[in-house]
Amino acid sequence: MELSDYRKQIDDIDDEICRLFAERMNVVNEIGEYKRSHDLPVNSGSREREVLAHISKQLPEDLEDFGRVLYRSMFDVSKAYEAMYKEKDSPLYKAVSSLINADPAPFPKRAVVACQGREGAYSQIAAEKLFEVPEIMYNSTFEGVIRMVTDGLCEYGILPIENSTAGSVNEIYDLLIRYNVHIVRSTRVRIDHQLLAAKGAQLKDIKTIYSHPQAIDQCSHFLSTLKGINIIPFDNTAMAAQKVSKDPSCSTASISSKSCADLYNMEVLARNIQNFDSNHTRFICIAKDARIYPGANRTSIMMVVSHKPGTLFSVLSKFNATGANLVKLESRPIPGRDFEFMFYFDIELSIYDKKFASLISELDHCGEQFKYFGTYQEII
Repeated sequence: MELSDYRKQIDDIDDEICRLFAERMNVVNEIGEYKRSHDLPVNSGSREREVLAHISKQLPEDLEDFGRVLYRSMFDVSKAYEAMYKEKDSPLYKAVSSLINADPAPFPKRAVVACQGREGAYSQIAAEKLFEVPEIMYNSTFEGVIRMVTDGLCEYGILPIENSTAGSVNEIYDLLIRYNVHIVRSTRVRIDHQLLAAKGAQLKDIKTIYSHPQAIDQCSHFLSTLKGINIIPFDNTAMAAQKVSKDPSCSTASISSKSCADLYNMEVLARNIQNFDSNHTRFICIAKDARIYPGANRTSIMMVVSHKPGTLFSVLSKFNATGANLVKLESRPIPGRDFEFMFYFDIELSIYDKKFASLISELDHCGEQFKYFGTYQEII
């Protein structure tokens, strides 16, 4: 036989598989209708185990494992398909749907916005990128920014959530769990760190450098070339610059943004000292109430899955089954539960795609704990 003959056999088999797949999915939908009309649970672990055991008996021994993998994927596809018809049963989908169907107000140009740090902070740059005319109020801590939003002092808050070289800002993820706020937009800010000191200072005289821990990590290559200098973490890069600008001894420096040099009349001892030129930080914009603005195509959620083999794989397979693009997966330990984790997901999928409703409905039911942070657009 020629290669073309084998391919013809495969094509014929695939045609039959497609016909049977469509037939199977129709029966899946009928089963779903029956379960809904008789108030029966949607998922049945015992039935899935029964099917897997039956499949194992039907296949040659060397194909058993592959067959089980195939059918586990089939289960996930079936659930995703069924979810398109039962989506209105999901409380989360009802809440998200009401936001989608609300009058589509545009993202505001003017707003009172909370930022961490002082004038010259990177969060200020993010706020000015998101809003044309932001009225910025500063707080010394990330938690303070969130409380300014939850207490109604500011309508929005700006928080850094991850850096392209130093990774995630874990404190922000922990705060998002503790406080009931929602992500309504995000943006990326290019980070260009400078080593700043009071006017008249020289690099050879510097004994101490202050900056935010993330900025210190992002400039580790440059800092490793300096000898005998004390590196001290500080709450914010702009706050560090303000402190250093008042040092009469000229023996301290800060790692801060370029704008801080002009704001606080400082000496630039070294320019662009970050490890990589392509250094960006993602900032999220939070609000007290959930809102979905036009153009939203990114959704952030948190989930705790059962501590059993295969549970995370089962969740991930749902993204694959609906064609959603999983752009971020972050794990955080659960306090008081040894070696157990909660997972954060960022998903790219248009809210107007029917698969979005299917995915949200599925995820809402499959974890021990679930939290929806928001659906929003990221401004590049």
